[in-house]
Amino acid sequence: MAPLTPDFDEEIDRFGTHSSKWDMMQPLYGVPAEDGLAMWVADMDFRPPACVQAAVQRMADHGLYGYYGDDTGYRDAIRWWMQERHGWAVERDWIFSTHGLVNGTALCVDAFTRPGDAVVLMTPVYHAFARVIRASGREVHECRLALKDNRYTMDFEAWDAQMTGAETMLVLCSPHNPGGRVWTREELQGVADFAKRHDLILVSDEIHHDLVMPGQKHTAMALVDDSIADRLVMMSATTKTFNLAGTHIGNVIIADPNLRARFAARMAGLGLSPNSFGLFMAEAAYSPEGAAWVDALVAYLDGNRRLFDDGVNAIPGLASMPLQATYLSWVDFSGTGMERAEFTHRVEQGARIAVNHGPTFGSGGEDFLRFNIATPRARVAEAVKRLQEAFGDLQ
Repeated sequence: MAPLTPDFDEEIDRFGTHSSKWDMMQPLYGVPAEDGLAMWVADMDFRPPACVQAAVQRMADHGLYGYYGDDTGYRDAIRWWMQERHGWAVERDWIFSTHGLVNGTALCVDAFTRPGDAVVLMTPVYHAFARVIRASGREVHECRLALKDNRYTMDFEAWDAQMTGAETMLVLCSPHNPGGRVWTREELQGVADFAKRHDLILVSDEIHHDLVMPGQKHTAMALVDDSIADRLVMMSATTKTFNLAGTHIGNVIIADPNLRARFAARMAGLGLSPNSFGLFMAEAAYSPEGAAWVDALVAYLDGNRRLFDDGVNAIPGLASMPLQATYLSWVDFSGTGMERAEFTHRVEQGARIAVNHGPTFGSGGEDFLRFNIATPRARVAEAVKRLQEAFGDLQ
């Protein structure tokens, strides 16, 4: 069994393991596998807590992989985590298990909107939202976040003026990816009011809610305003928190019985049921041992954040947005005066770092690149060194 004290400094070779993040770095970005750094796909280069590894080992030792039966323990583990870590009381029958939260988002779009409807996104925002919305035959209505003093804010007055009446849903990313913002309770109240004014179903994707930096406080949307319960869908998961993305399991949590019935009907119609590996792993993760691991993880990520920000912000023309949550650093290159192709080339071919391109996150992302810093600190230090060299002529 892995030690109880996590070793986040251990550099694990992920090449040849069907890792999207590492094995696809060279084919997609041209970053050489020999010495490239994969800082794009949002999974971590850390092993999950020992309690999760032990759950998988028990499955392997048993050696039978049949259908999963009574899921009461799994649901109660979710309820315990939400109450203990977020102060949010959840009932068992509110919980649906989806194949991750991209699937959860797609199911919400399918269940609560019609082809031709518009879905509101506050951009730049996680790129998969727009992808599944468009693939479902709906329109993406971009409400651009305001950039003030290197942080994003919400501009409800401008967004109110943009509404056409075709919008039926709003997908919120809280905490925000890629900007790393932890929205304040007042901002979340503004979102709730906006949804009510425009009669929108509000889907709150809170997948990063456990990865909040010291001194910051995430507030679950369900705790903000009771009057939106009849239009609110909450989404969370173990996958980002515990580095279990490959399990493709997520929680869609719906308190309102009408919305719940509509969602359940759509899931039944598609014949969806969860993967037993994900259920066993999630139940093990949502535990006191898992909580202690997360606390250690966040402290480590905070150190990576400081190292990365100090190094990047020392390069003239670059600005790393203050990271309040997630492990995804959003770097603004507009101060260099370079075209996007040039600064991207310097990062990928000069520094040999694979990163996410800003325009994929929608309007407002054109001058940015997203860096995943959930990797051993030595790699973060190496990335900073390479970036400083790649933009050395600006020093």
